[in-house]
Amino acid sequence: MREAVPDWEVDESAWTPLVGNMKLPDPDDQHVLAAAIAGHTDCIVTANLRDFPAEIVDPYGIEVIHPDRFIINQWDPNHIATMTTFKGMRARLRNPKPTPEDFAQALERNDPPPTAQRIRDAAELI
Repeated sequence: MREAVPDWEVDESAWTPLVGNMKLPDPDDQHVLAAAIAGHTDCIVTANLRDFPAEIVDPYGIEVIHPDRFIINQWDPNHIATMTTFKGMRARLRNPKPTPEDFAQALERNDPPPTAQRIRDAAELI
């Protein structure tokens, strides 16, 4: 992650003071919101949407978005880059090398049906 996006990490000293100032359903998620605030992020990408209630997160101008919606939001404006990324992901898998359908099914098992359908639609390209 550090190699792909060098500035992704928020220094612990920036977010630690914020942790005690928020009450999330799961206290173990407070550092995520604190880092998002300190890092001036636009969104938190998580499948745990209910752990980041809008009434707590919205005042910070941060959107909480499901990973599948995040992928679709990237796919629509830049489908070539997104398909290239999925092609690379599939190429790294071995023993056995998954077909595009196998890859789509693996995604579905982890709950991103719209992304899985996009993979199926682009099967010959990935």
